[in-house]
Amino acid sequence: MVRLYPEIEPFADGLLDVGDGHLVHWESCGNPLGKPALVLHGGPGSGASASWRRFFDPAVYRVVLFDQRGCGRSTPDAGDVRTDLSTNTMPHLLADIEKLRTHLNIDRWLLLGGSWGSALGLGYAQRHPDRVTEIVLFSVVTSTPAEHRWITRDLGRIFPEQWDRFRDAVPAAERDGNLPAAYAQLLADPDETVRDRAARAWCAWEDTLVSNLPGSGPDPRFEDPVFRMTFARLVTHYWAHDGWFADGELMAGAHRLADVPGVLVHGRLDLGSPADVPWQLSKAWPAARVELIDEAGHGAGHGIGDAVINALDRFGASWR
Repeated sequence: MVRLYPEIEPFADGLLDVGDGHLVHWESCGNPLGKPALVLHGGPGSGASASWRRFFDPAVYRVVLFDQRGCGRSTPDAGDVRTDLSTNTMPHLLADIEKLRTHLNIDRWLLLGGSWGSALGLGYAQRHPDRVTEIVLFSVVTSTPAEHRWITRDLGRIFPEQWDRFRDAVPAAERDGNLPAAYAQLLADPDETVRDRAARAWCAWEDTLVSNLPGSGPDPRFEDPVFRMTFARLVTHYWAHDGWFADGELMAGAHRLADVPGVLVHGRLDLGSPADVPWQLSKAWPAARVELIDEAGHGAGHGIGDAVINALDRFGASWR
């Protein structure tokens, strides 16, 4: 069980017009005069749930959460097939973060990111190191073609029956190509039945990868057809383009974080992102420390969340 701080409610929230017809939902929690921190949720498309607030000591931190374009309480909803995804890319998200920082009159902030949020956080920090005080990442990914090939193809060697179903859900002519792109095309189909079948197949594969530990089970969020479609459309859209990062970009740019302390928390049993990803990143970023949790997989369970909270407590200690 993760040692979480008590539940809290936002002291401020709003919708920020970031252009292109997008309104991004944000909220601020904790101490209005506290140490600024930004939460970068995963997915892409998961949204910033209230559970993120509880990683932070509310007496110390001014925590900012936002739902990335197209998901959560931001509009328009990417799950709506009529929503154009051409203005929902990594460069757009990075620009949104800067607009939000300026809107909230924050000079510098700590970043907390998980899974896709770790790649987004690295991308933001490498472009704006002067705006980042510290970085805490877990379930670390760098959104490379090799990582996406691992998660959509190579893991079929471990889960052959589930992967056959995952692969066979796309047309035969596309099964040897870019599977996220093939799914993205199905999820844009005018036929609702086609879209629903693709969303279910994609999320079933996601469940296979993150529920590999004893006691783990399917993600209950995927039972919600609205969440399922939004998540599937966004994650396939981003993975089809490798997150709009150049191959190896985040590793190559890690030297820009030389003056930014970091903690990389990762499960040794994480099938979605092998542990060599944060390990190699730490070699390129000496100011970051890796914490590998032996019994943990992908996500905040099995000791990951505790390590994240400990890191945030350490970084927050100097603010008191």
